[in-house]
Amino acid sequence: MKVAVGTVNPVKVNAVKNVFSKLFEGVEVEGRKVGSGVPDQPFGTDTIKGAINRAKNAYRTGDYDYGVGIEAGLTDVEGYVLDIQFCAVFDGLDCTIGCGSGFQYPSTVLAEVLTGREVGDVMSELTGIENLGQKSGAIGYLSRGILDRTQLTEQSVLMAMIPRLNPKLYRSLE
Repeated sequence: MKVAVGTVNPVKVNAVKNVFSKLFEGVEVEGRKVGSGVPDQPFGTDTIKGAINRAKNAYRTGDYDYGVGIEAGLTDVEGYVLDIQFCAVFDGLDCTIGCGSGFQYPSTVLAEVLTGREVGDVMSELTGIENLGQKSGAIGYLSRGILDRTQLTEQSVLMAMIPRLNPKLYRSLE
């Protein structure tokens, strides 16, 4: 089985590899540089759109069984702004979606993001950790290492695979 991930970020590629390797044997996972079609710092529904676009664009870069797109963005939920990471898995016909745990940023980070900056840049500057998003991520820093970005990404990938792991059940709900 060949899987294309719509990013070259090693954290996201490894998370996909970790999940797919637990679900299937003989999995090859490759990162592909593709566009998301949404702003670099997505808000609201742009986050899901970005994941879907990345999955479809990655799938189309070669002969793959699946294209996987992962996009983290900020979403307002009843006045609370949460960072939620979405994953889309595309097989050429169907797209399935999942997300990981959501969490809040400090108000100082949100204030900077609302001026047009990206969360990753603000968090790297705040923590002094260069390329934080390609390491433990903001979640790793904020959770004091209890949950890192790879684990958070794995959540969203696994959640996007749930319908594919239970096709008879999901077909019966249509």
